[in-house]
Amino acid sequence: QVQLVESGGGLVQAGGSLRLSCAASVRIFSRYGMGWFRQAPGKEREVVAAISRGGFSTYYPDSVKGRFTISRDNVKNTVYLHMNSLTPEDTAVSYCAAADKLFGTSSSAYDSWGQGTQVTVSS
Repeated sequence: QVQLVESGGGLVQAGGSLRLSCAASVRIFSRYGMGWFRQAPGKEREVVAAISRGGFSTYYPDSVKGRFTISRDNVKNTVYLHMNSLTPEDTAVSYCAAADKLFGTSSSAYDSWGQGTQVTVSS
């Protein structure tokens, strides 16, 4: 339902920071809850962060809480993921996802997915 394009991935040193961006092509961006997921080799896709339609509610799993911050700009139709204090365990393909009306912590709540962007953290 929504075309999503991620950008900002790359190679960073452990302890460094990175900001991912996700541009959405949609008529009414504020209609959608947004989420970031990641998938490391050999592991299941997991939620990294989620944000409600208006941006007033967010969710983070314990693995990234305090290090990652999700935000959105409903004028620019863009959602961001600010990642700090990165470790090699954060190495994964990161995906942006959109949910019609409501966001959630499970991938099943999301209807549209981006192509993914690689985040690699070196030791």
